[in-house]
Amino acid sequence: MNPFSTGVTDALVEEVVSTLERRVDVVVRTTKRRDHARELAAEAAGTADGVVVFSGDGTYNEAINGAAGRIPFGFLPGGGTSVFPRALGLPRNPAAAAALVADAIAEGRTSSISLGRVNGRRFAFSAGIGFDAEAVRRVDGRGRDRQGRRASNLVFVATVVGVMAESRFRMRPQLEIEGFGRAAFVMVANGRPYTYAGPLPVAIAGEADFAAGLDFVAPREIVPGSVPRLSLRAVRGRLAGDRRVLTGHDLDSFRVRCDRPLPLQADGEDLGDVTDVLFESERGTLAVFR
Repeated sequence: MNPFSTGVTDALVEEVVSTLERRVDVVVRTTKRRDHARELAAEAAGTADGVVVFSGDGTYNEAINGAAGRIPFGFLPGGGTSVFPRALGLPRNPAAAAALVADAIAEGRTSSISLGRVNGRRFAFSAGIGFDAEAVRRVDGRGRDRQGRRASNLVFVATVVGVMAESRFRMRPQLEIEGFGRAAFVMVANGRPYTYAGPLPVAIAGEADFAAGLDFVAPREIVPGSVPRLSLRAVRGRLAGDRRVLTGHDLDSFRVRCDRPLPLQADGEDLGDVTDVLFESERGTLAVFR
């Protein structure tokens, strides 16, 4: 578990552990630094029957990069958004989610889902180049509060609007998706929804499925008059079929080449600037308790 995740408190940790211990034996390990979850998951793959991660999306990402395909995982919502467990259908309440995961572990019940990979880095639910990655970077740039927690969802939404406003709601083509065409930015979904705005699911790619390959949406360009329509279609997952948007569905792989270095994010984590990006699907890689 990550003690700095927004929704992780001492009281909730105690409740989650108590709930799990009703069905299974539990060893609690706490992350101490960036990428520590990758190490802990890799260690557990050699000794445990499963890994349960109580944190936010960034720590989930680290953990699956450490041991996906080697050991089953459970994911409990401990972040400000916790997109992944919510997208898997688990309750937002960590103890309620822990009860379901504990039952699945005790009964040996798992389901297999696909993962995405971007330039070798696995991701659970989303990745993007350009617009949304820039918003992630700016939120990270704000740092953390005295308890070590990241900025709230409200700050992220305000940052997204700010990035758009700075461009005067106009974005020109700046990357090429091989075999599809040029676009202003690209958002890649391994499942749906792509993210949440509070309680509201934002689908982006309405046909994306954790059991299938990768989907993407990529507006050819953004102009002021198109923003309201594209935003509404994005929330509803209906961008496919819009002539101003490039889309791909259930893909094994595709490559993106950028005109200049652009920010890349995966599961809400800033992965730096890129010019040449390979997205790949790892079908059926992750066994999930749910």
